[in-house]
Amino acid sequence: MSPVHATAVALCCADGWRAALLRGPSGAGKSDVALRLMGQGWRLVGDDYVHVFASADGLYAAPAERIAGRIEARGLGIVTARHLPVARVWLIVDCVQEGVERHPEEDHDTVGGAVVPRLTLDIRPASATAIIARAIRRL
Repeated sequence: MSPVHATAVALCCADGWRAALLRGPSGAGKSDVALRLMGQGWRLVGDDYVHVFASADGLYAAPAERIAGRIEARGLGIVTARHLPVARVWLIVDCVQEGVERHPEEDHDTVGGAVVPRLTLDIRPASATAIIARAIRRL
């Protein structure tokens, strides 16, 4: 397993848990958007650093053991949260704080040999969580 500077959250869908791997530099808002998603029923996999590994059927994320079940809430500190020990990554979200293309081409990234759909998203607007949910459900 390789550690990745990212946050992972998962949504329970008809076929099981589907995780989104939220990537971006420190301070990009990964934990913030994860907390907003968790407020809408998503489950934390891991915050700040997650371990990723490829399997025959895709990419998986697991929390770093020492910080499992914890997430940073800026202004409040580190808080505990229900979490999943592992989840399949269905979507990579590159978190930015700038405008993005209105109608981008489909994009993918290869991580550990697994090809995963990728979305570049300005996570500041309130609609960011709805966009991530819609994207992960349509895969």
